[in-house]
Amino acid sequence: MLLTIDCGNTNTVFSIWDGTAFIATWRTATEHQRTADQYFVWLSSLMNLQGVKADIKDVIISSTVPRVVFNLRVLADRYFNTRPLVVGKPDCHLPIDVRVDAGTSVGPDRLVNTVAGHDLFGGNLIIVDFGTATTFDVVDADGAYIGGVIAPGVNLSLQALHQQAAALPHVDIAKPQVVIGTNTVVCMQSGVFWGYVGLIKEICARIRAEHGKEMKVISTGGLAPLFQGAEKLFDAFEDDLTMHGLRLIHDHNQE
Repeated sequence: MLLTIDCGNTNTVFSIWDGTAFIATWRTATEHQRTADQYFVWLSSLMNLQGVKADIKDVIISSTVPRVVFNLRVLADRYFNTRPLVVGKPDCHLPIDVRVDAGTSVGPDRLVNTVAGHDLFGGNLIIVDFGTATTFDVVDADGAYIGGVIAPGVNLSLQALHQQAAALPHVDIAKPQVVIGTNTVVCMQSGVFWGYVGLIKEICARIRAEHGKEMKVISTGGLAPLFQGAEKLFDAFEDDLTMHGLRLIHDHNQE
């Protein structure tokens, strides 16, 4: 079986692929100091609690946090007796081209999403990922990654308002019932929510105009359904896009 690990700035997701489907998925906070032993105790405990019996033979990792990768490598080596594939490393080959400026480092999560998006939806895509940052990744007709846009994440924007403006409280993102807020919380929610709706629409429109072709917009990340419920922003939502891409990259390297 294959263990896929997606390590982001905020959360790290572990999923087990049994050859036909993902049979279990768990999420934990990303912590730089967490050791391989702690990862294994946490993971094995959850597997036992849910009755998941998995003989893990392979591991593939995508990480936007370089300091965490070492302990995840040790986890794979010590407890699963395998050398993991790490997206972005020279020995991990991608089934797509990456066409960006020489010397540019592209986040592995963006490459993984590109692989998955092309497999599921074909080429000429805009993939919008709602993570710590809100990213827009552009997939060419042949599946190549050709660049994108990085904007502050939704929750990051709310945290910045709370931390940098003494009079503003911490609020959770939600779709407000009105645009014109009559209290501080609704004012903040309206500004962030409708501001991001406008950001998504404008950036996607400009990408389409610059690319010069019809393009589908695919969303992923936990907040995507919230924004889709406001207006028709996306052609499809894929919650497991990154895990699907990791599995495809693993299969490509086995071949």
